[in-house]
Amino acid sequence: MFIGVIPYINYFGIIEIVGAILVLVALHGFAQTYKESGIFDNALYGTIAGIVGVVLSVVIGIAIILPNIKDFLMRLYPSWNGSWSTITSFSGMTPNTSNITFDDVIPFITAAIVILVTLWVFAIIATILFRRSLKQLSARTNVGLFSTTGLLLLIGAVLIIAFGLGLLLLWIATLILAIAFFTMKPQETQPPTT
Repeated sequence: MFIGVIPYINYFGIIEIVGAILVLVALHGFAQTYKESGIFDNALYGTIAGIVGVVLSVVIGIAIILPNIKDFLMRLYPSWNGSWSTITSFSGMTPNTSNITFDDVIPFITAAIVILVTLWVFAIIATILFRRSLKQLSARTNVGLFSTTGLLLLIGAVLIIAFGLGLLLLWIATLILAIAFFTMKPQETQPPTT
């Protein structure tokens, strides 16, 4: 997940998705080892909240943009006949931006704001749940970096509106999560009772 920000090795977020799945698998293993289902359940619910947020954002965006896109394109390209089958003919047309008013752009600005707010709210919900999971794991393993990761994820999600700082904190949190996994000590096995 940490190297997923590198553009030439990551296509369509595949690296982050694989990393998130591996983290969920690890948390499932820890939940079974420590017999504490909350470690995995909270992480799973956080992942589901993130997926619901993305799907809901796409649905909202489509619901706001689709009814307005045809009118907008007809104002931008007055010579277009409005038939979607001739949309490829846009390449030969010159856009007439003088026909576009601020009222024509308002639905798209509204869609962008609603999508961003929806994603932001669900990102906060998801990170709250992940933080719970990582706090439980930190308490069981005595590795404080798990708790630190959960806190950084939450702060990063809250500050994601300030794009650079929030994204930077989320990226650093993934690095600290990897370090936390590598600093864990093997669990001592109990000698068999005779």
